[in-house]
Amino acid sequence: MYKQVSKLIVYRDLGEDSILKRLAGIFEDFDWYKENVLGDSSAFSASKLEEMKDKKHISKESLITRIYGEIKRILDLATDYGFNDNLWHNYLTFIMMTNENSFTLTSEKIGANDGSVNHFAINDFNIFKELFDYNFYEIERELGIDCFSTISNYVAIVKKERMYNYNVSAKVQELSKRLEKCDDGEGFFKEVTRFYADYGVGMFGLNKAFRIRNQADQVDIYPINNTENVLLDDLVGYEIQKQKLIDNTEAFVEGRPANNCLLFGDSGTGKSTCIKAIINEYYGQGLRMIEIYKHQFKDLSTVISMIKNRNYRFIIYMDDLSFEEFEIEYKFLKAVIEGGVETKPDNVLIYATSNRRHLIKETWNDRNDMEHGGGGELHRSDTMQEKLSLVNRFGVTINFSRPNQKEYFHIVTELAKRNPSITLSEEELCAEANKWELSHGGISGRTAQQFINYLAGKA
Repeated sequence: MYKQVSKLIVYRDLGEDSILKRLAGIFEDFDWYKENVLGDSSAFSASKLEEMKDKKHISKESLITRIYGEIKRILDLATDYGFNDNLWHNYLTFIMMTNENSFTLTSEKIGANDGSVNHFAINDFNIFKELFDYNFYEIERELGIDCFSTISNYVAIVKKERMYNYNVSAKVQELSKRLEKCDDGEGFFKEVTRFYADYGVGMFGLNKAFRIRNQADQVDIYPINNTENVLLDDLVGYEIQKQKLIDNTEAFVEGRPANNCLLFGDSGTGKSTCIKAIINEYYGQGLRMIEIYKHQFKDLSTVISMIKNRNYRFIIYMDDLSFEEFEIEYKFLKAVIEGGVETKPDNVLIYATSNRRHLIKETWNDRNDMEHGGGGELHRSDTMQEKLSLVNRFGVTINFSRPNQKEYFHIVTELAKRNPSITLSEEELCAEANKWELSHGGISGRTAQQFINYLAGKA
């Protein structure tokens, strides 16, 4: 195994702490152990005996311990991503799907291009083919272990999809099965580059949504493993609003001009649900979402610089966006959306939801043009214009208002039809829904969903 891994070129940067690199080192030590410890040491030269002193730490017990350590890491990876059947194949497939290098990055969402790099890529895929077919029999026999045989025919404990990254799991296992049918590196090349063309590479290829975090003064983008699997059809009503959002998003993913989008209105009307549904609907067309919070707006420019050259379309999502009088984070947002020296890249849009039409809290004093005395600002109307200029940077604004009672009952009955455990008549359903909303926050789509959840739970 060490010889194969050492010959990788394009996929060489696996990280010294990677499972594959560490296993390769263990297998190299096993080859030495087999030749020098299990072999006839009586004919060894002085230099060979000196070498054996330097490698005295290599023993059967130490090799087994190190192998079990890497097997544990494979099992942990399998738990995180719900791998099953042949974990060794799943792991190698995962490497090819997530390794970001010059070849994979130029292939994402496009596929393989003609070029000399393909020669080196096929070399690596031939090596991965050898690793796929690697025979662990000898090392298991000599060390008296069976862990590689076990993970090659693994039966995982059935888990709920929310307990692992189902989106990644399904893609890894599907590609792994296709690679098992390939005869050589050329077959691997075709299958893997087809995957790159369809989904991409690395975390952006495998995941739909992301968050950012600061670690040691570095901005890091990391995936949200389990996004809510909601679709636009799941949201009852609001057809005009949904269509406006669809039209803008489709223009964006197709490379046509599109606008930043603000969804505003009453709470519980489905604004955030629409954004989540949009990501699920257009993920296959290269749409990704990065959720960012108000205190992170200072990092917006850094985040955009990290994604502007990738072959995806990114929505930077800001949920429940609003600002108090004393908060100045909106100035970072204004500069990024429009007005900064650097042009916002074509593959980035900002989608925000808010309960406030103008995002920033206004007071009556903002509308008084003059203030006398007290050291205040002379022209307060200028302050109001500065605040209103933020919302004007969203080219599409969509109002989600609270439903009336008739619309509320329609939402309730439609949701009930989707749940066969609810057997109330329409009249009974509306009567109970009316009682529910009176004591649970008033009429809204969220209240309707909570009422249906309550009925389903009782059933």
